[in-house]
Amino acid sequence: MRRRLDDVDPFWLDRWLGWLTEQFPEGNPLSSPNYVHALLAILLVGLICGSVGSLVVGNRMAFFSDALAHCAFAGVGLGLLIGLVTGAGLAEMKPWISTIMVGFGILVGLGIAFVREKTGQASDTVIGVFFAGAIGFGAVMLKAATGREFQSPESFLFGDLVSTDGHDLITLFVVALITFGFLIWMNNSLVFASFNPSLAISRQIPVRMANYLFIVLLAIIVNLCLRAIGALLINALLIVPAATAANLCRNMRQLFWWSIGLCLFAGVAGQWLSWEVMVGTSRGTKIHPGESGSIVVVSVVLFFLSMAIGPRLKNRMARRRQPAASVPG
Repeated sequence: MRRRLDDVDPFWLDRWLGWLTEQFPEGNPLSSPNYVHALLAILLVGLICGSVGSLVVGNRMAFFSDALAHCAFAGVGLGLLIGLVTGAGLAEMKPWISTIMVGFGILVGLGIAFVREKTGQASDTVIGVFFAGAIGFGAVMLKAATGREFQSPESFLFGDLVSTDGHDLITLFVVALITFGFLIWMNNSLVFASFNPSLAISRQIPVRMANYLFIVLLAIIVNLCLRAIGALLINALLIVPAATAANLCRNMRQLFWWSIGLCLFAGVAGQWLSWEVMVGTSRGTKIHPGESGSIVVVSVVLFFLSMAIGPRLKNRMARRRQPAASVPG
């Protein structure tokens, strides 16, 4: 019997999506509410991560974004401890945990940027210090909150697309609006600063403010996308599609749109594979591969394909742009 989401969650978006899935015949993936929720979630995450991926790659912030994802571990631990002290249940603490994660991530990101400016240490050194501190702090918090589990470690690390609900989709939609609003406002400044910071400053572009605001945005994106993608995999969608696009593109405009397109394609293809491909066992049971892992595998495969296709594509485009040679009379 097909599950109706309005029997489980009265949120209006879940009821509407539940009605929509009933319009498709049995056996069609779109007849499953879980599949539709996961599909919408990955489309929103793909738009978000793809749109900022080119800036992350252009500003050499791959390790930085990975550190933010792992530092969310400390935010979860702090939220769990607060839940234990206050005696709150999962329903009451879930919004607070997300808020604490975002706030802690923003503080860590701004702290990394500030310490890097003041000490002159290499970026990877400063990030490593904060990374170790946040993981240690998170371990202390989780140890103190032993016996009070709000979210399984596996869900936190690898994500759980099929468990996303209407509230999660609304949150991702708001993050997407914030992301595109920020890019409309600050994208040119960030791109200019990534190529030549000194020239950008000489032209009175607020480079420092743009960098700090981008760090805040990145912390929001990483922490609020964790539920769908997971801490270990969010960085892959921020980096791999943009790195793939860099092998195929000739300018930043192409890099931006190709990053979004590749991120969306990898998300949809990975989810489809995770639902359609089943691995049989010796006992006759079927095992479905995980959605998040399948998405990242597709992204990495596309990257290696771009290494072979990219040089030929760029050479062909370069030849087309060359003016025709003049024929002597």
